[in-house]
Amino acid sequence: MLDFSQNGISLKIDILDNGGVILKDFSASYTEDNRKTDPRFCNIAEIHINGKNPDDHHFAKHTGGSETYTLKYSSHRYYENSLGNKLEFVLSNDSIEATVHYQLYSGISTVRAWTEVKNISSLPVGLEYVASFSYTGFDTGSKNVQDKIRVLIPHNTWCREADWREYTLSQLGYEKTTEFSGKRISVHNTGSFSCKEFLPMGAVMNMESKNMYLWQIENNGSWQWEISDIDNMLYMKLSGPTEQENGWYKELMPGEVFESVKVAIALGTDFNSALEALTQYRRKIVRKKTTDYTLPVIFNDYMNCLMGDPTEDKVLPIIDIASELGAEYFCIDAGWYADGTWWDSVGEWMPSTWRFPRGLQYLLNRIREKGMIPGLWLEIEVMGINCPLVKNLPDSFFFMRHGKRVIDHGRYQLDFRNPEVRKFATGVIDRLVTEYGVGYIKNDYNIEIGCGTEQNADSFGDGLLSHNRAYLSWLDEIHEKYPSLVWENCSSGGMRMEYASLTHADIQSVSDQTDYRHNAKVASACATAVLPEQGAIWSYPKTGDTKNAFVMNMVNSMLKRIHLSGQVYGWTPEETELVKDAIRVYKNIRSVIPKSIPFYPLGIPQYDGEFLCEAYKFEGSVHMAVWRMETDCDTVTIPLNKKIRDAKILYPLNNNSEIKITENTVTVKLYEKLTASVFKLYTEE
Repeated sequence: MLDFSQNGISLKIDILDNGGVILKDFSASYTEDNRKTDPRFCNIAEIHINGKNPDDHHFAKHTGGSETYTLKYSSHRYYENSLGNKLEFVLSNDSIEATVHYQLYSGISTVRAWTEVKNISSLPVGLEYVASFSYTGFDTGSKNVQDKIRVLIPHNTWCREADWREYTLSQLGYEKTTEFSGKRISVHNTGSFSCKEFLPMGAVMNMESKNMYLWQIENNGSWQWEISDIDNMLYMKLSGPTEQENGWYKELMPGEVFESVKVAIALGTDFNSALEALTQYRRKIVRKKTTDYTLPVIFNDYMNCLMGDPTEDKVLPIIDIASELGAEYFCIDAGWYADGTWWDSVGEWMPSTWRFPRGLQYLLNRIREKGMIPGLWLEIEVMGINCPLVKNLPDSFFFMRHGKRVIDHGRYQLDFRNPEVRKFATGVIDRLVTEYGVGYIKNDYNIEIGCGTEQNADSFGDGLLSHNRAYLSWLDEIHEKYPSLVWENCSSGGMRMEYASLTHADIQSVSDQTDYRHNAKVASACATAVLPEQGAIWSYPKTGDTKNAFVMNMVNSMLKRIHLSGQVYGWTPEETELVKDAIRVYKNIRSVIPKSIPFYPLGIPQYDGEFLCEAYKFEGSVHMAVWRMETDCDTVTIPLNKKIRDAKILYPLNNNSEIKITENTVTVKLYEKLTASVFKLYTEE
C-alpha cells in the first residue's frame, strides 16, 4: 500500500495484483476496515463510455462504469510543486488513458481532485460520465450508518442563500434493508445558474470515526454529486456535468483529451475544522489581488435606493452623501444605458442621454472628485431580444437549441466560444475603462439558459461546459489587460456563488435579499460558501427604520464586504452617525478579515434560529457578530473552546448589548429583538 498522508490527511492507495488502483483510505483519522469486501469497488476512477456494457451500473447510481474495472495501473508520479505535493496516477485500457490528479497543499487539509481522459484508440470514444473524485468506504469505523452518518446539504435559491440543513440517511430516504440499495442521495444542478437550488457543495460526517468531509465542485454550470452504497460500503462521487442528470456527452476523437471539472475536499473532525481547511484552500486558488485587497467600502445605488432608475438629478446628491459616509467606490447600477424600459433591450451598453443630460462622464468625474472610484453595472453575457444589435448578428453569436435561439426572460445568451463574441465584449470593457475611466464592474447575470447549446457541440451539456470555460478564460484576459479593474460576480445575487467563478472574480454579490432581517440569515452563513473578503453584503437602511434596524443592517456586512445603499437621502443625523460609526470600525478591522478563519460556535446559522452567530479568528483574537432575532430570550451563551482573556463591544456603542466572559465561553445579552452587535475577544492560543 502506498501512503501519501500529510497535513492531517490519511491518503493511502493500493495497486492490486490485477492492476486495479484503489483509494484505500481518505480520511482525517485512519481506521482499519475489516469488512469482507471486493477492493475493486474502491477504484480511484469512475468513467462510463457509451455503447459499452457497464460492469456494475444499476438503477441511477454512477457505479461500475464501463471503464471503471478495466482501467489498470500504468504509472504514477508524486512530486513537489509550487502549491505543495502533487499526486498523479495514470491508468489505461484499450480505449482510454485516465490520469487521476490529487493536488495537496502545504499545511492545508484539503485535496483538489480531477480526472483527465485521453482517447488512445483509433476510433471516437463517447464519454457519458467522468467522476472528478470517487471514494468508497467513508463509513469505515461506523457500526450503524443509519444513526452515525450525517449529510449536510446547502440549499440555495434567490434571496435565501447558504441555507444548510443536516440530515440522517433515513431522513433523505436512504434505508439499507438489503445488501444492495437502489436508492442514492443525489444533488445536482443543470444550467447556467450553478447555484439556483443548491450550492455546488456538500458535507458528510462520520460520527463514530470523527471524520468530516466538506467538498465544493468548481463549475459555473452543471454538476452532480451522490452518496449511496456498493458492496456494503458507502461511497461519494463528485463530478461536473453528466449525461444522465445534465444532458452532457463528449465525443473524444483519437488523441483528444477531456479534463473534468475540478473539485476540492476538505477534511476535519467537525464542520468548523473542515471549513478552516476549505477557507485556507480557497485563499490558495483565488486571484492574488483578492487576497491582498484592502476591502474598500463600496456604495451601490441600487438596493432599496434607486432600484435601477438612475438619473443625473437623483445620483448627484447620493454621490456627495456616499463620500461623506466614507465610501471608497461608487457604482451606478442598472438602467444607466436606457431611456426607459431596459430589461429586454440591453446589449449595446451606451449611456442614456435622457438620464444624463450632461453625459454619464459628468457623473463619473464627480465620483472621482469626491475621492471615490467609479463603477458601472453590466450584464455582458446576455443580449436582450429587443436590443437593436440582435437583428444584424448571426446565430453563431447565441445559444441555439433545435435550430432556434434560446430565450430566457427576454434575453439571449451570448456564446463566448465565438471569437467575435469575445471581441465584442472586450470592446465594451475597453470603452468603459479607457473612455469613462471606470475602475469597477458589477457584472450581473439574470437568466437561466438551461442545459446548453447544440452549436459546435457533441451535446447541449458539452456546449454549456465549453462556453462556461471560454467565458472564464475571457475574464482572465480582461484582468491581464486591466489589472486594477475590480470585477464583481453577481447572478441575481448568489446564483453563481461558486469557485469556478470566484477564482476569476474579485467580489461576490451574496444575495438580492431586500429585507435586512432575512439578509442577516444569509450574511451570517455565507462564509461557508465564499471567502469573507470576497463576500459582499448589502447594508441598506431605510428612512423610517428603527435604530436597531440601522444597527442590524450594518452588522450584517461588517465582517465581510460592505455594499452600502438604502435611502441615504432621508436619514436623521443620529442615523447617519450609526452608519458612519460602523464604517469607522470596519476600516479599523478590515485588514484582518482576509487573514481570519471563519467558524460557527453555535453551529451553522439556521433560518429559524433565535440567535445567529459567526466568528473569525486570527492570532489571539476573535471578531464575532451576534444577532438576536424574533425571540423573547435576550441572552445566549457561546462556547469558544479557547481561553478568553478579555472582550469588548466594537459596535454599536449605544448600550444595546453586554458581554460577559468565563474561561471558555462568552454570554451575550441583546436587550431588544431584531438587533445585533460586533465584539472583539482576546484569546490565548
